[in-house]
Formats: sequence, structure tokens, C-alpha cells
Amino acid sequence: MKSKRWLRLAAVGAAAGLVVAVSAGSAGAGGDAPDRESNGVLKYGLLLPQTGALDFLGPPMIDAANMAVEEINAAGGVNGAPAEVTLTDDGTDPDVANAATDRLLQEDVDVIVGAAASGVTLSVIDKITGAGVVECSPSNTGVQFTTYPDKGRYFRTAPPDNLQSQVLADLVVDDGNSDVVIVARSDEYGEGFAEFLEKELDGAGADVQDVILYDPEATSYDDVAEQISEADPEAVAMIAFDEGGAVLTAAIEAGVGPADLQWYGTDGIQSATFFENVDANNPAVVEGIRGTAPSAAPADGEETFQERFQAFSPGTDTIFSGHSYDCVVIAALAATAAESDASQDIAKGINAVTKKGTKCSLYEECVALLGDGEDINYQGAAGPLDFTKKGEPGKGAYDTWEFAADGSVETIDESIKAG
Repeated sequence: MKSKRWLRLAAVGAAAGLVVAVSAGSAGAGGDAPDRESNGVLKYGLLLPQTGALDFLGPPMIDAANMAVEEINAAGGVNGAPAEVTLTDDGTDPDVANAATDRLLQEDVDVIVGAAASGVTLSVIDKITGAGVVECSPSNTGVQFTTYPDKGRYFRTAPPDNLQSQVLADLVVDDGNSDVVIVARSDEYGEGFAEFLEKELDGAGADVQDVILYDPEATSYDDVAEQISEADPEAVAMIAFDEGGAVLTAAIEAGVGPADLQWYGTDGIQSATFFENVDANNPAVVEGIRGTAPSAAPADGEETFQERFQAFSPGTDTIFSGHSYDCVVIAALAATAAESDASQDIAKGINAVTKKGTKCSLYEECVALLGDGEDINYQGAAGPLDFTKKGEPGKGAYDTWEFAADGSVETIDESIKAG
């Protein structure tokens, strides 16, 4: 039975999301973006989290982007000139991200890689695309970007959440659970994912007892724990960032935590330090929580990427690393194909370099093919992109994972296809 709580809280969340999206700047959505001049140097701006709820995603995405720029320049740069990169912090926060975006636009970057969170991107997308700059996010999975009026300047290498919801629903049901509660943050990411997950669980034969949307800025989640207890489910699927630790704390105190019920999560909590948000002295507090995430090293991805990345950034997690690397490379390939670093020329060429041509995986290899006059089909570190006309992958590859007793993330299964 579907709770009325969904409709009540979803309406509040949708209104909040509208405020975030409209606050992005004066450029507005839709219409045409201004053309920009090609000055011979492809300049990237990284708008990725170094602080805030998704700070754990920063190192893999930042280092992978820097590795891509280093490899591009080692192969001769873009149209004969070294690419440049400027790093800023999106803070997992709209205000921080807007200030960082202003800085990048002032520095006249051609391509912005980021932001990480869908809600944060919604706060800057109009400002970026309205300035005519290309934006490519490695980790935006919100479904609203598929139809967003982005002036043809927004792209993403992570597949949308409607695909991941299929894999998460299968994991929950295949584990033998039939009565499920969905707990999700009340924002663009959480609400969209929860809606698709509910549909997928229903289709798989599970009974969704309740969909509980919560305020990620709340100081207490006792009410969420109480609602879970009242629903009496076999499993809880939580769509959260690090505030999910506070949700778990309340659930544990109410006797409905991971030791009492099977809990599931997504890439928003897939971190070996997530347990610190629950009990910094007890990593086993999250043991047994299972989840899904876009594959960091899909079976059909560029086979040497993970080895090269670990050599470049030893010990760094790999989540979304391939997706960040691919954002940088496809922009450079599009600029090479157009013989221009002007953002509008890059935007026109990005989809084309990901499909319907000779397959290639490394920048140096792909550039050589372009130099010979061939069309290319870039096979990314995150797998074949095959962008749709919306500038996003039409299919996804996902891993399933589980928290171990020491808080680390163990992979259960890899490269599960969806879409």
C-alpha cells in the first residue's frame, strides 16, 4: 500500500527543487547559448566536491580528470596545444558551487566537469550553459537532466537513475525480500530515484509498504525510524548521502537498523568511511548493508584504465573515476574533430565521437584516427558511452556491493547491465 506521505512530502520537495533550479542565475533555461571564440587552448574547469556530503567522491573524480589531462598533453595536447585545468570545490552546496562557477567563468574555461550532485548541478546549469560553456558531469544521475532545456551544452557520463533502480530492485527481491520500505532524501536525486525504485519493486513483485521522504537538513530522524517501525518491513532501501548515517542511528535506536532488517543503499553512501557518520568507533555498525553503484571498472571499459589510475593515484577509491576521465577525454576528442576549442564546436561534436565510427579507447589512438579522417566511437574507461541525442548513456553498467565488518566496501557482482 502506498502511503499518502509520498504525495505530501514530494510536493514539498518539488517546491524546494524548483527554488534551487531557478536560483541558478539570470541566464534562464532554454533558448540559444552564445557562441564563444576559439583561442587555441582547451581550458577545463573542475567543479567537484572537496567538502560537503559528497567529499568522498572528490579524490577519484579530481585525480581521474587530472590524469586525463596529463595523458592528453603527453599525446600532443589538443590541436597542438597543451590543455589546461583549474580546480574548484562544489562543496556539495549550491552557494559554494555558484561562487566556484563564477570563478571558472571569469577564467574563461571552455568545459566544466561537474558538479557531482544532481541538486548542485541544477543550481548552476543555467549559469554555465547560459554562458555558452559546455558542462559534463561524471556523477549526475537525476532523471530530470534527460529532458532539461540545456541549450545543447550539458552532458553526463553516468547513466540516469531509472536504470540503476532496476538493478537495486533486482538485488532487493533476489535477496528474498517482499515487504520493503523506501527511505529517501527529499531532493531532486532522492525523489526521482525513489519514484523509479518503487515502480521497479512493484514490477518485480515486492510490496512497497511506504515511501518516506526526509529533509536532509533535519536535526532528528526519530520520526523516520518510527515510520519504518510502523511499516514492519523485511528490508529498507535508503537513498541518501552522508546524512544517511543519522537516519541509520535513529533506526538502530528504534530497533530497525541493519542488525534487525536488511538495509540497502546506493553510490551516495558507498564509502569506506561512511560508518563514521553512524559510530566513528564501530565500523561494524554498517556491516551487511548492501547496495548498487555505477561500475567503476565495467567489463567492457578500457582494460588498462584502473591499472593506470592506481599508478597515478595510489590507494584512491575508484568510484566515478572512469566517468570523470571520460568527460575530459570526449571533450578533447570533440575539440580535435572540430579543430576548435570553442564550446559550441565541442558541444556539437561530443555525441558524435561516442558512436558510429572506428572503435578506440586511448586518446592518442583516437586522435590518430581523427587525423586520418575517420569517424570514431570512443570506448570509455566507464564503458561504451553510445550517447543518445540527449548527451547521456542510453545503457548502464552497475556493481553490487556490501559493507564488511571493518567498514570497507566489498564488491558482490560487477558490470550488471541495465537499459
